[in-house]
Amino acid sequence: QVRLVESGGGLVQPGGSLRLSCAAHGSIFRIATMAWYRQAPGKQRDLVAAITSGGSTDYTDSVKGRFTISRDNAQNTVYLQMNSLKPEDTAVYYCSAEIYTSVLRASDYWGQGTQVTVSS
Repeated sequence: QVRLVESGGGLVQPGGSLRLSCAAHGSIFRIATMAWYRQAPGKQRDLVAAITSGGSTDYTDSVKGRFTISRDNAQNTVYLQMNSLKPEDTAVYYCSAEIYTSVLRASDYWGQGTQVTVSS
């Protein structure tokens, strides 16, 4: 059984910072791409940032220069450092990972979501 456990959300003022963490637990052979998505009320879930096992990253345009995705492969953990936060960053943030439980068996897993609210 594989699960992703997120932490680090909360309430922050505009211009502030938060760091999200997501740790994968269970019978894991290896983890390929890890990513963060977000979903604001009434909107679809959108990709925020992604990182491959080799460390290549990709960001949606609205967070470039403000957010940084990183990972610790030894700890099966992905992070999202969010700086210069804006009210429009308010959303539930979900981590996702493509996890191999054996050489050939891979599935996409999702965390439970963590609320980020940017408000004065």
